[in-house]
Amino acid sequence: MIEVEHLSKTYGSTTALQDVSFAAESGEILGFLGPNGAGKTTTMRILAGYLPASQGTARVAGYDVHRDAMAVRQRIGYLPESPPLYPGMTVANFLTFVAQIKGVPAGDRQQRVNSSIERCGLGDKRQVLIRKLSKGYKQRVGIAQAIIHDPPVIILDEPTVGLDPRQINEVRQLIKGLAGSHTIILSTHILPEVSMTCDRIAIINRGQIVATDTPVNLTARLAGEGIYEVDLQGNGEQARALLSPLAQVREVALLALEGLPPGHHRLRVRGDNSATLGPEIAATLVQGGLALHQLRRQQASLEDVFLNLTTVDAGEAAPPEVAEGLSVAADDLTHDP
Repeated sequence: MIEVEHLSKTYGSTTALQDVSFAAESGEILGFLGPNGAGKTTTMRILAGYLPASQGTARVAGYDVHRDAMAVRQRIGYLPESPPLYPGMTVANFLTFVAQIKGVPAGDRQQRVNSSIERCGLGDKRQVLIRKLSKGYKQRVGIAQAIIHDPPVIILDEPTVGLDPRQINEVRQLIKGLAGSHTIILSTHILPEVSMTCDRIAIINRGQIVATDTPVNLTARLAGEGIYEVDLQGNGEQARALLSPLAQVREVALLALEGLPPGHHRLRVRGDNSATLGPEIAATLVQGGLALHQLRRQQASLEDVFLNLTTVDAGEAAPPEVAEGLSVAADDLTHDP
């Protein structure tokens, strides 16, 4: 339904997008995830036909966004970060106006307005002036205007920014309810947004796509490593010297942490994802005469993947410190000296 191939955008000497390629299948929600300034909004504007690309192609429902701009605009609903609303109009009047300018036939307009109001939970707000609505309801009106002409593709740029937790959950449920009958691209920098809403994720960093996959497969990328945290009492440098030569170990880092008791240390060990690595770490330290207090196996989360891919330049390996936010797994190994 959406195909983006080798898309680039430059502003003078500044490159906003560089060789961006991704696709969204019919009926799925694609999360377009990246830090602020990564190029998300630029990509959304190109897809919506508001901004020309410098190089590359983008197609929506088989139509090129540059050569067939009007055909593309008829087939998309677009909600920019700031909803395009007229605060002096009521919800119903505004949506009727939008249906008219989007070419909805006169005989179908009332039905389309009623349908959009119902789908977006605006039934008790239809005669309320938009300026009197809360930010959450304004976002709902923004989504309603995006779907008023029943487009096959919906583009949402940061649809929950500035909302409170209850409003975020309501908008999230609304977006999920649109899936299946619409292909949705959801641009955001909020991790829970994509993990709870999206079927697939495209991660963009510094204008380049660095990963595209399902949330499960993305987190599995880091699961290929075995990452352990070790709490011990004794000589930290001795512990690092003992563990570094182990065949399955790739790196041992002595963490500089405040608040540890005197003589206590914490190390992070990165190695192969092997069932034997944990017991080997424990045995090596104990045989070396060190007092092992705790050995924890860690598992990757989507946040770890995101940090791993966006805290360094695209294509480079992330430093070991990126993994510091990993969540502790339930299969902790403990040993009391």
